[in-house]
Amino acid sequence: MNSPLRPEHWEVDVGDDDVAHLDIPPHAQRDRTFEVSVDFTVRSLPGHDAPWHELRVLLNGAQQWARRIAAQHDSADSLDYRVRCQVPVGEPMRITAATEIHGVRRLALRIVADEEA
Repeated sequence: MNSPLRPEHWEVDVGDDDVAHLDIPPHAQRDRTFEVSVDFTVRSLPGHDAPWHELRVLLNGAQQWARRIAAQHDSADSLDYRVRCQVPVGEPMRITAATEIHGVRRLALRIVADEEA
C-alpha cells in the first residue's frame, strides 16, 4: 500500500507475454503526475529473414505511440517509450503495452509509473 507522504510507484513485469496492463487507481484528494516508462526486449531467432518487433502504448484506451522496427540479427534488441502523464483527482489511469513480433522471441515487457514528487 502506498503512503500518502511518499510518491506512488506502480510496476508490472509480464516477462515474455505479449500484452501488459498497469492500472493505477484514482486518488480522491489530489491530482497526480506520473513519469511512465515502457520497456520491451526481444532476441532474434536464427534462420528468419527480416525479423521485426513492434510496441504500441495506450493510455486509458487511446493509442499514444507505436513503433515497428527491424530487429538485429543474432542479438537482443529493444523498444522503449517514456511519457509524462497527468491524472486528475478521482480519475484512474490504465496503461497498456501491446507487442507484435516476427522472427524474434519476446524476453521482457515491463511498465513502470513513478509519481513526480
